[in-house]
Amino acid sequence: MNAEDARITAEVLIRADRRGIGSHGVARLKRYVDGLDSGVIRPNPDVKIIRETPVSLVIDGDGGMGQPIAYRAMQKCIEKARTAYMCFAAIRNSNHYGIAGYYVLMALAEGMMGVSLTNTTPLVVPTFGRNVTIGTNPIAIGFPGKKERPFLLDMATSTVPRGKLEVYARKGEPIPDCWACDEDGKPSTDAAALLDDMINRRVGGLLPLGGGTELTGGHKGYGLSAVVDILCGVLSAGMVGTEVARYSNAPAGVSHFIGAINPDAFVGTDLIGEGIDKYIQMLRNADKAAGQERIYVAGEKEFLAEERYRDFVPLQDKVFQTLNDIGTKVGLSITELKKERTKCE
Repeated sequence: MNAEDARITAEVLIRADRRGIGSHGVARLKRYVDGLDSGVIRPNPDVKIIRETPVSLVIDGDGGMGQPIAYRAMQKCIEKARTAYMCFAAIRNSNHYGIAGYYVLMALAEGMMGVSLTNTTPLVVPTFGRNVTIGTNPIAIGFPGKKERPFLLDMATSTVPRGKLEVYARKGEPIPDCWACDEDGKPSTDAAALLDDMINRRVGGLLPLGGGTELTGGHKGYGLSAVVDILCGVLSAGMVGTEVARYSNAPAGVSHFIGAINPDAFVGTDLIGEGIDKYIQMLRNADKAAGQERIYVAGEKEFLAEERYRDFVPLQDKVFQTLNDIGTKVGLSITELKKERTKCE
């Protein structure tokens, strides 16, 4: 990859770890390196704007790394939103782009509201199903406050993202029985076995947000996931559902939908900021449940983690060793990495 695309990708991974989202952080590096080696990810794609209006873009990512594609698309959306008040980009033929919230943070840094959605490799079974048909399809939406930190919702539309299973598999720990189902549609707690089944497109997979039944609201997570697929894949004329990552030796064809909204399109920066502050304080100051000391708002835990991890990146031992293995292949000194690790500890 060219140096700037590599820098953007690394920044997105590192920021995920610093925000306490280890499932989408540096642990993903091996997956990206393997993808570049196999041709699944094109290192220097010919990214093109297919259609453009004052308030919209359709972009073809040509199978490139998702982070640089989405980063530059959000830059373009922010630029357009300064004059047209809002802009949204539908992106096709991309790859995994890291944490959805990163691109919302870009808009928030410019005083704008941000939206970031992506479809993914099919990993989730629809309500009453047992075959993976839809992705974890995350949604991220953010609103800037005035004195408070921004409100930033960043969530999968499955009960958990695939990365959570990877974290538990690395630890060798069982997952909660409401996260995924086996080939018969029954709850499963074996993270490693589930990952193997999903990678090889066997039956069974993650459950939609709300779980496996209508009684617990699983149909709502299923519906949200389908909406993300439509906004990302249908609006860009890209891939959806089981079409994504259909072939192991070709670009995944992931689609994204991102955008920026200028507060001046509504009541303006000051009033919206004051309204967000007031709303956050209302939520935070609500009566606490028995035994609870604090109510959090969306994004607050991640902002607190980022403050804590400002000077280093927290990594699991297995992730650190994977970095060493990759580094060895490209001539990076393990001794130097160990020095940095000691410094972090």
